[in-house]
Amino acid sequence: MTLLSPLNFAALAFFVICWLGYQPILRTLAHHRGGVINTDMTVIRTAWMRNMSARDNRFMDGQLLGHALSSASFFASSNLILIAAIASGLFGGERTFRSASSLVVLQTSSRLLFEGQLALVLVTLARGLLDFMWSIRQMNYCLAAFGASPLVATPEQQSHYGDIAARLLNPALSSFNQGVRAYYFALAAAAWLFGPVACIGVTTGAMALLLWRQRRSRAALAIADLRKLLEG
Repeated sequence: MTLLSPLNFAALAFFVICWLGYQPILRTLAHHRGGVINTDMTVIRTAWMRNMSARDNRFMDGQLLGHALSSASFFASSNLILIAAIASGLFGGERTFRSASSLVVLQTSSRLLFEGQLALVLVTLARGLLDFMWSIRQMNYCLAAFGASPLVATPEQQSHYGDIAARLLNPALSSFNQGVRAYYFALAAAAWLFGPVACIGVTTGAMALLLWRQRRSRAALAIADLRKLLEG
């Protein structure tokens, strides 16, 4: 068996298309059909920022964002531990490959293929780590925006300030969502260790689960109703 048989190549290509194409697919669904959590939440967060700018005491807003910041930091730390574990296996040399090859459930025909499988998981997690890091930085910018919110302003100025603050908050939490999504695709990439068919199956399952949660889950339906209420 060569390094990348036709089936292995198809599995890798399918994974990359799903991994990189998920976000464009989600935007297309939101544009044509609506009812996607990520899009609906931008409206809800904008309403939050407008309310924040009109409040005299913004302690609660800072606490809410601080909770999101703590969650992002936790996921980033966990991601870094996973990256270190995968990297140790990737650079473990022949001993790691022999240990992995002794497992009946794994399909690693060569050391190069095995290292390629681990590298795919590593790259997927690394991209998620970068998303978490960028999310944390943007959340810190949001905290500065909370503190800089004017104490005396007209309702029009407060609303405008809230809209601008939402332009900071929405990308920050979108980056956090992308980081969490990396775990789904890292599991799909890890399935390649069990063979190309397993990789294709788990990748398909991850895509279906993510899209279902975005559009048809109870949370998605409730958020869609909340958006309609706010807009109405």
